[in-house]
Amino acid sequence: MAYLPQGELEQFVRLVGYPGLFAAVFAETGIFFMFFLPGSSMLFTAGLLASHGLFNVWFLLPLITLAAILGDNTGYWFGTKVGPALFKREDSRFFRKSHVEKTRVFYEKHGVLAIVLARFVPIVRTFAPILGGIAGMRYRTFLAYNVAGGILWGAGVTFSGYFLGGIFPQVDRYITPIILAIIITSFMPLLNEWYKSRAKKTESQPSI
Repeated sequence: MAYLPQGELEQFVRLVGYPGLFAAVFAETGIFFMFFLPGSSMLFTAGLLASHGLFNVWFLLPLITLAAILGDNTGYWFGTKVGPALFKREDSRFFRKSHVEKTRVFYEKHGVLAIVLARFVPIVRTFAPILGGIAGMRYRTFLAYNVAGGILWGAGVTFSGYFLGGIFPQVDRYITPIILAIIITSFMPLLNEWYKSRAKKTESQPSI
């Protein structure tokens, strides 16, 4: 997930408006090489700006949720059709095998619930629906978790920005630390998995 300074992120959200937000959420959740787009921080900022009257929150919430659901749906069908070819791709500017591996570990640990939880984890949220398609997850099951995750993440994070902006009118002064906290919190599951894998490797190494 890309990090943009407070001013640049707000300017980006203001500039792209409803169509751009829809496209960005759809792309990050549905197109594997768009994992770098700002996710949760962008949604929170959009909600915050909605509390200041820039967006109509009751139009914004279903719009973002729909984009998130359609994006994951696209990723799922991509996984069923051409997903296996991802494992044969060489690393490039837009693709890293390590991203798929991180998502696979996350997916194996959480099962179908990963479709919901992955929404809140950068990079993983882009590749989780693809792996769901590759693994042959039943579409009805995937769709149910996809919708739940789309609502919890898309509407939830956006409404959090709107809610806090309404209660604390000056919260935009602290948007930078808030966004940094969102990013750090989002990466915690990946850091936890990395720490556990490192610990297992250390334990498996024979002592001299």
